[in-house]
Amino acid sequence: MVEPAKPRTSRSQVLIGGRRVTVADLVAARLLEAGARLRYSRPRFDETHRASVTEAGGIRIEDGREFRSPSRAAVVAAGVGSVDGWRVWIVEPSGRPLDSIRQDLLDQAAESPDGEAGELPGDQNIVRTRHAWLKDARSQAETGAPVEISVRALLARWGNRSRGHKVSRQIEADLANHGLVTAPDFRKVSLDAVLHLITIGSTDAPSPDPDEGEVDELDVGITVGNLPSALRGVVSVTPSATFDEAITLMLLNDYSQLAVLAGKHQLHGAVSWKSIAKVQHANPNAVFADAVVEAHVVPYDQELIDTLPRLAEADYVFVRDDRNAVAGIVTTADVVLAYGELATPFFLIGELDRVLRKLIAKTFLLGDVTALCDPGGSRKVASFDDLGMGDYQRVLENPGSWAKLGWPLDRTAFIKRLDEIREIRNDVMHFNPDPLPEDAVNKVRHMLKLLRGYRD
Repeated sequence: MVEPAKPRTSRSQVLIGGRRVTVADLVAARLLEAGARLRYSRPRFDETHRASVTEAGGIRIEDGREFRSPSRAAVVAAGVGSVDGWRVWIVEPSGRPLDSIRQDLLDQAAESPDGEAGELPGDQNIVRTRHAWLKDARSQAETGAPVEISVRALLARWGNRSRGHKVSRQIEADLANHGLVTAPDFRKVSLDAVLHLITIGSTDAPSPDPDEGEVDELDVGITVGNLPSALRGVVSVTPSATFDEAITLMLLNDYSQLAVLAGKHQLHGAVSWKSIAKVQHANPNAVFADAVVEAHVVPYDQELIDTLPRLAEADYVFVRDDRNAVAGIVTTADVVLAYGELATPFFLIGELDRVLRKLIAKTFLLGDVTALCDPGGSRKVASFDDLGMGDYQRVLENPGSWAKLGWPLDRTAFIKRLDEIREIRNDVMHFNPDPLPEDAVNKVRHMLKLLRGYRD
């Protein structure tokens, strides 16, 4: 059975909060009645599935099972792999899809004058502008002329420069509320990759999450596509090329290997300095085809860590984009650079954590710290090693604790910076695929420099 719906926030917070709209939101806003009858027709299979909306804002299908997600309800009712339930469930007798009613809620939220969401007036204008842009993008996608935008420009629409876990989830939620996804997935490509905003369920769109709205997406690790070279294009020769042609292209571009392609989707293999030298040494009369060797090719959205064994074997892999075309190449050097950029802030934050823990352990009793961080005792903090960045912040923002330190520093400014670093730390620990901006790295460096002066 579906649990009772939790109390809802204001309609404007549905947009500002960046979460997925649920059927319960439609019921709470009185745009959909509990008990409303739903129909999902599949004419090609001569099937019609029926359901109803529950008091809790769930969907009860004919066998009595209930779901919070329209997509999950449709998948189970029809026994299909994936489907956008917001589009396929039709409200009777109005004949309107749930998606159409969801759009009504979003329109109301965008125009809502209330300030219950705790945002500044200017923020509401930003939300309205973004809502109008998303509605226009939806219209363009439905006419077959989807909006083209880089990942960097998409992030800017949400006021960000990199894909932290919070902003990524907000973007995904806002897009999903308008029935949109990006192709390719904006989380799995580089910042300068070009995206298309397309409707969920369109030919090139990824399958919708059948549990949308019920659970958060798992965090995405670093993918092959996050590396800039992965979708930047690939220099290639055809299977009928000559040694001179391949050697010239490698010299002109300072490459160690080339793709051998018969059309952008057909990878015949690769040719490299090593393969050319090996075949010509063995047979001076060898032809170009003799130098073509097997090449590994991976999808852009594959986890980078799963690609490492192939890179260790061949030093490079070719990459397929969301349309299965060979669109780039990733080398061992690209991976070393990517992990190096990630490692620097990781180690800096690790050192900051150790310095803060040492300072707190030197100054306060564990009982005093747990009284601030875990007053109910639910976490069972047994040592200072059980504390995290949020705990350090709770201790130091306490006026009494701050006074014990005796630091000639402004507590408000210090805690504000520590809170910023906590957010940076969360991005790093969620493996944000984008290198941290230089100012973020410097915030950690400068905090470390300050704290080292009080460490001993």
